[in-house]
Amino acid sequence: MITVNNLSAQFTGVNLFDNVSFVVGDRDRIGLVGKNGAGKSTLLKILANLQERETGTIIIPDDQSVGYLPQEMIPSSKVSVFDETMTAFVRVRQLEDNLKKITSEIERRTDYESSDYEKLLNKHFETSEYLNLIGANNAEGEAEKVLLGLGFERSDFERKLDEFSSGWQMRVELAKILLQKPNFILLDEPTNHLDISTIEWLEGYLSSYDGAVVIVSHDRLFLDRVCRVVIEIENYQAERYESNYSGYQVLKEKNIERHNIKFQNQQREIERLEKLIEKFRFKHSKAAFAQSKIKYLDRMDKLEKIDVKKREFKANFKSKLRGGKEVLSIS
Repeated sequence: MITVNNLSAQFTGVNLFDNVSFVVGDRDRIGLVGKNGAGKSTLLKILANLQERETGTIIIPDDQSVGYLPQEMIPSSKVSVFDETMTAFVRVRQLEDNLKKITSEIERRTDYESSDYEKLLNKHFETSEYLNLIGANNAEGEAEKVLLGLGFERSDFERKLDEFSSGWQMRVELAKILLQKPNFILLDEPTNHLDISTIEWLEGYLSSYDGAVVIVSHDRLFLDRVCRVVIEIENYQAERYESNYSGYQVLKEKNIERHNIKFQNQQREIERLEKLIEKFRFKHSKAAFAQSKIKYLDRMDKLEKIDVKKREFKANFKSKLRGGKEVLSIS
């Protein structure tokens, strides 16, 4: 679980969000939404520990890992597609070496009742379970499966990575993250460089992923199919909706409607109080009453009306020049 408390961030001196708090559960599928410039990408970078925050705390357990795919990057690898993908298992090899050392240490020890011995057994169990989870014994097979799912052909595996466009190189970076199987996957516009069939494969993969996923995307259908929670960054705050993207839109509309009803009721109450103040403020016997209402108004937490402006797409496809009825005639 990732716990975010009172997080604030700025960009070039301008607040993006202020005192934001939320939780990412172990199996959450979260769509992070908001207007351009709201701070979605910045928030992902902060969660990935790649950017400093102004205030607040982020709590991620020491044994939990985070994988982050940025919106754009410039890979510089000169090796083949397959060899670059296999670098995802560098940590796996390190864990396998550690497991051998732990096993050797357990065999050497005789203090079976000590807490240190128990810690070694627990570490051995946790490491073995993790290696089984990510399919360490079949690393090459897992790499092949993910690369094929992301649209590569087997004939591409031995081609140099720098022969491919940046979009295809980003697919390799995504493959590496998926193969590492971190506890939390953070994806910034992952579908930008993917075709429809690859997007569908990724939807299926992420939907059944044994961990948490946080996604920034303008692909509403993708968010609908993968995410079960939406966190919206708006007006420097973050609000959580327990729904997919379509459900979030309905819930938000209802929230706005309720808020505006409260606003209208408050405006009527303010108008009533102002009339009372105006009526009694200059009467000696009612001056104290009027002052109390003035103080009450000053302390009131004033609501702002939320204007819902539905944007419409307008286009004019009329040609300035009209051609003949026959554009081309062939016999």
